[in-house]
Amino acid sequence: MQVILKEDVTNLGYKDDIITVKDGYGRNFLIPQKKAIIASESAKKVLAENLRQRAHKLEQIKKDAQEQANQLEGITLVIGAKTSSTGTIFGSVSNIQVADELKKKGFDIDRKKIVIKDSVKEVGNYKAILKLHKEISVDIPFEVVSE
Repeated sequence: MQVILKEDVTNLGYKDDIITVKDGYGRNFLIPQKKAIIASESAKKVLAENLRQRAHKLEQIKKDAQEQANQLEGITLVIGAKTSSTGTIFGSVSNIQVADELKKKGFDIDRKKIVIKDSVKEVGNYKAILKLHKEISVDIPFEVVSE
């Protein structure tokens, strides 16, 4: 079944993408949650017209994301965490702490756009990926130190 996404869905696609999903996933989750609509011929025509009208606005959003990515390019973060004597963190460092450190540096990034692939449970160097736009992402190295 083909659906048109009405919002970004993690590991599936971005807003206004036409994707193919299994019937049950589309009918039982995406459509009732208002995350997608069925990709009929009329819906595809409406989408094409909307994209044509929004092309300039989308280009500006992409340009702003690229400028922000260029500003974030050389930044390294240091995140303090309470640790045991062996260097193991009590709890873990998540995208919330990375977003807070970026905010201290003057960048207001939504925590949902920050992805940390490895679980951060020890002192050391790690990398977070900021997905600023569907075509633009930035790797931000960060170091976890003991407080």
